[in-house]
Amino acid sequence: MLNLLNARKAIHKTQQEVADYLGISRQAYSNYEAGKREPDFETLLKLGEYFGCSVDYLLGNKKDPAPAGKVSDEDIKFALFDGAPVTDAQYEEVKRFAKFIAEHNIRPKDD
Repeated sequence: MLNLLNARKAIHKTQQEVADYLGISRQAYSNYEAGKREPDFETLLKLGEYFGCSVDYLLGNKKDPAPAGKVSDEDIKFALFDGAPVTDAQYEEVKRFAKFIAEHNIRPKDD
């Protein structure tokens, strides 16, 4: 079951607003939420962008979406470590380093 209803309610949008964004009828979008039809890949990408969450979440593979405009820890780990396994301790070390950089206003040197 797709997580479209949860994603839509999380950002306080109506079915009509989502349908308008997609350029489809409200009924067509309603069928996606009800599981009567499945959106194609391009539509899933648009929905993920609109809701500010991953397609993985929309497909029901993740419990909670990252808040709109935010990235989940799992997404950050994937991006930083190119999908390689990473321990929680390693990830915490990366976060401590990033905090240190921000607190000390360290900027890269211009070439």
